[in-house]
Amino acid sequence: MKASILSQLAALKGASAPVLKARWRELFDTEPPAYNRRFLESRLAYRIQELAYGGLSRETTERLKAMAEQYANQKPADRKARPPLRPVAGTKLIREWEGVEHCVTVRHDDFEYLGRPYKSLSSVARQITGTNWNGWVFFGLKKSAGK
Repeated sequence: MKASILSQLAALKGASAPVLKARWRELFDTEPPAYNRRFLESRLAYRIQELAYGGLSRETTERLKAMAEQYANQKPADRKARPPLRPVAGTKLIREWEGVEHCVTVRHDDFEYLGRPYKSLSSVARQITGTNWNGWVFFGLKKSAGK
């Protein structure tokens, strides 16, 4: 990071609330929200770095828009329901096994490994190891019962 960026970030910690609010107006060109100091500091720190180094990548922005659209299309009751334990579609699960790195892509209804679809993580783990595994444990998404 540039020294001036670091000094700006460090100055946020010791700044008074009126100084943080003035900085907010300067960087966002809006009135600051009525949130706590910690929120203001974190958002200001992000904005300083965003202006210096650029914002989110195009891919990340598109992914966030797709997730927002997926959420907006849900029924209100579904939004309140406990989210499934399954990782978000598009997530890459990486596991090293016997010196080889294996990458599995989570899809909406299944998992993809080496270009092939698998119904469960356990079937992917079995393909990789040759033995029966709990796929969630194998990929570190759940602790085994013995731990």
